[in-house]
Amino acid sequence: MDDLSTLGASDIIDSLTEGIYVCDPERRIVHWSRSAERITGWSADDVVGRHCFDSVLCHVDKDGHQLCGKEYCPLHRAMVTGIGTPSPLLVYALSKDGGRIPMRVSTAPIRNASGEVIGGVETFQDATNEVHDLERAKAIQGLALARDLPVDERVLFLTHYIPQDVIGGDYYAVGPLDRDRYGIMLADVTGHGIAAALYTMHLSQLWERCHEHLVDPMAFASEVNAELVTNIKSDSSFATAVCGVLDLGRRTFRFVGAGGPPVLLMHADGSHELLARPGLPFAISADAEYQEVHVDLRPGDHLLLFSDGAFEVPDADGVMLGLDGFLDVLRGLGYPQRALRMDALEEALLRHSNAIRLPDDLTLIEIRLPEA
Repeated sequence: MDDLSTLGASDIIDSLTEGIYVCDPERRIVHWSRSAERITGWSADDVVGRHCFDSVLCHVDKDGHQLCGKEYCPLHRAMVTGIGTPSPLLVYALSKDGGRIPMRVSTAPIRNASGEVIGGVETFQDATNEVHDLERAKAIQGLALARDLPVDERVLFLTHYIPQDVIGGDYYAVGPLDRDRYGIMLADVTGHGIAAALYTMHLSQLWERCHEHLVDPMAFASEVNAELVTNIKSDSSFATAVCGVLDLGRRTFRFVGAGGPPVLLMHADGSHELLARPGLPFAISADAEYQEVHVDLRPGDHLLLFSDGAFEVPDADGVMLGLDGFLDVLRGLGYPQRALRMDALEEALLRHSNAIRLPDDLTLIEIRLPEA
């Protein structure tokens, strides 16, 4: 019987249940494990010596974006930056039979004794069962978000939503209160995944039951907070939020903040205001008090509500994009003179980031008043 001391790295790698492959700095595959073959159907003879981007795995993300270019390839980024993925990424790989396999992927650079990066390693696990459950949860969550936006010639409402994973923890709603007034809510639940998504369902129930009270945003916020303090037993914050009422008769917007980002008011002349009112996130304290912000609106004004996934985007050195950086991104996209395209916004944010996916859910609500 062979002694363990006689085993090489390849023997050990081939004994693991995770799929593993190793690339040189040019992303040429130099080792392909037995589990990699089992999961994907590609044998070592099929792939060793080929580049990982040579029509083999053809990774895409959950939204169908191609990941095998240098900019979005997690393995390439690990080798260039010297930093591995902080947590497993969900990608979809091409199997040898032509199907798509959902995988949780981790990458890391390989260094020699001198600390020089000489290659990269990717490990992956079949996530088919996990993703099946997530897709079912996504369908259920979608029922809570699938409301038709109000149609009114005096205003245009637009919503944009990119969950960080298959399902997310952001919640948003827009609904009529009477002929001239519309209630708006954008909330960001702590955390990600199924637990956060379940909490958004609770927020959806509260919206259905309480949104008519948004004629008084402070009263609405206090009611929602009291409900959550009573029913959510947690040692951390439950959700940050912005809750407001748009009054088209008076041309005003009144809102309260519950620990959420400021509201961006952009004028037709290109000037802007960041409207903020401090307030505790929901479910922290039964004694939380909320203060109202009142702003008069002019023809051509745009209001933009957004979750913190829009600006809490770190670069390779951990430096956050920040609100000023987010505003620069919007200006670079020509907003508000040009319509906001979420694919372009996501690409711009990823250019700042050191990741192939945004680190948090991203939700925006646009409110546009036509020019006179």
